Amino acid sequence: MNGLINYVSCGLLWLGLLVKAPDLIRHWRDPYLRVICVVLGLAGTCFFLGAPPTVGAVNHLSGVPNLAAPLTYASITAYSASSQVLIVYWRGGPHVHRTARRWIVGYAIVLVGIAAMFVLGDTPVERRTDLDTYYATTPFTAEMIVLYLAGHLAAVSVTAVSSLRWARRVHGWLRAGLVILGVGSLCGAGYSLPKLAAVVARWCGLDWSWVSTTVSPAAAGVSALLTVIGVLIPLTGPRLTQRWRARRTFARLEPLERELDELLTRRALRLPRPRWSSAATRLVWRQTSIHNALGHLNAFFDRGLYERTLETAARATNDPEWAEATAWAAVIAAAAVEERDPGHRLAPVGEPDWFADRNPAPALLVRVADALVLSPLVAAARLCVGTTEGITRA
Repeated sequence: MNGLINYVSCGLLWLGLLVKAPDLIRHWRDPYLRVICVVLGLAGTCFFLGAPPTVGAVNHLSGVPNLAAPLTYASITAYSASSQVLIVYWRGGPHVHRTARRWIVGYAIVLVGIAAMFVLGDTPVERRTDLDTYYATTPFTAEMIVLYLAGHLAAVSVTAVSSLRWARRVHGWLRAGLVILGVGSLCGAGYSLPKLAAVVARWCGLDWSWVSTTVSPAAAGVSALLTVIGVLIPLTGPRLTQRWRARRTFARLEPLERELDELLTRRALRLPRPRWSSAATRLVWRQTSIHNALGHLNAFFDRGLYERTLETAARATNDPEWAEATAWAAVIAAAAVEERDPGHRLAPVGEPDWFADRNPAPALLVRVADALVLSPLVAAARLCVGTTEGITRA
């Protein structure tokens, strides 16, 4: 009777809405984003209005016995419609808006029917938890109960089938979200099916109220949890992946920045380190610092050393990408050593633009950083600047 399951479920759904609120404010014209927020908001409203304490408060403040019932049923119906519209926008296609409007119009008719049946029916005794079974044989009220349960069951069934069927044709975060949403929709059927069974039992003279008051709320709570996860995963998952990749790349570039640290500090080539910034911002800062140092070392890059190291590494590893990364690492390490001693110069003066023409891509720089730590050819390049013996022996 305390409505704990309802309020916890409501909190989870509105927490998901809170997570999406900043995006909605920035992109309020996006219909897909609006539908997601409507789904989360209405789902939370269903649980909030269905909690026994809320039911009692609504009935008491309005002075109408059981007014909370049609309000709850209306919110459930609106949530069902928004779920269908969400799937429509998720799948896309040439007739998205037309299909969405059909679902909205169809469930709008159900809403009108719920309101009309409640006005025509007679529910003088307040029932906070078992109104479905208590008034299952009352004219018009019974029709109202069956109407909202049938609408909810149809919505969760279509959502489950559409989500699971579509999940077989996609991959990644979208597939995970669709599978979880489909399972959550199946659990949602565990809300309406027991209630329908209890109503039918009441028509047959049996009392299955306990099915409606125990099984349905539990199934609805599980459905709420899975629904919010399924809706948010395709939206937050790619961002989490991007952040993880940015952090991983930032960490892997550390050996390369450390190799260039003395030059960056001495020549003041490093930008101020960003504080309290995102992983992507820190990665851009480190990449910018590295490129500033490499640009300064341009005149010190030895094309011959690059070619000798590339040939040796390719012969030793049979991995062209790793060989190229090793060659760049050796050239960078040797150039950093030579730059500290202006009395020696490896690269011919007439070839200062060789680096500009072959500037390594950001992905290659990550492997260059790995080679600085793992390849013995790089150590040989540091020790044998300007010679070929060290590279050959390594």
